[in-house]
Amino acid sequence: MARQKGIIKLKGTIGDITFYKTKDGYIAREKGGIDANRIANDPAFQRTRENGAEFGRAGKAGRLLRTSIRALLLHASDSRMVGRLTKEMIKVIQADQVSDRGLRNVIDGEAELLTGFEFNIRGALRTTLFAPYTAVLDRTAGTAGVTFEPFVPSNMINAPGGTTHFKIHTAGTAIDFEAETFATASSSTALLPWDSVLTGPLDLENALPAASTNVLFLVVGIEFYQEINQQLYPLKNGAFNALSVLKVSGL
Repeated sequence: MARQKGIIKLKGTIGDITFYKTKDGYIAREKGGIDANRIANDPAFQRTRENGAEFGRAGKAGRLLRTSIRALLLHASDSRMVGRLTKEMIKVIQADQVSDRGLRNVIDGEAELLTGFEFNIRGALRTTLFAPYTAVLDRTAGTAGVTFEPFVPSNMINAPGGTTHFKIHTAGTAIDFEAETFATASSSTALLPWDSVLTGPLDLENALPAASTNVLFLVVGIEFYQEINQQLYPLKNGAFNALSVLKVSGL
């Protein structure tokens, strides 16, 4: 694989060279590869088929998690988030100690490995929100939420320049990765001023199905706003909004 240089950038195929555009620029590479039928049937490619099956399963699992919290992701994700999440899902699947290679899955894997995953690497929650809190993810009761003790926003929130207000979001989701279904509940604070005045306690609670047998996730995020002429606007189109997996309860 090589990068294209020069004024004119090519797209398409010329002879055995394919030209295309990626997020990293214009790329050129030589055509090649192994016949798909051989990969699908040749015993020599058994490991390739197993790896492919698990990669596909990781991609589907990541997509299901993203879909379950889509309302929050619309305002807090980076351009490489999908690939990063798939990579972490592969680790979850590879931690499955009971299934045969190629059949490993999220349910029998270690979903807890996703704890701390940041959906927006440009605005990580761990370097943005420092307010003290108590997080609950109770499978029996079906409770997923966060309670914040009173805090001073300007001291406990590392807000980007231009911030005048913020909003904290939480969501709990119970995902059946086998049936590809989910149940999600979310809650948010009101728009709060980013200033030096102590807030009141903030209680964000989400009700999930009690005694669920699915994988549970608790995500928390923060969204920034700027007030201009008494109107509030999302700051820099949400470029620095944070969203993170705070807790996970596997099976």
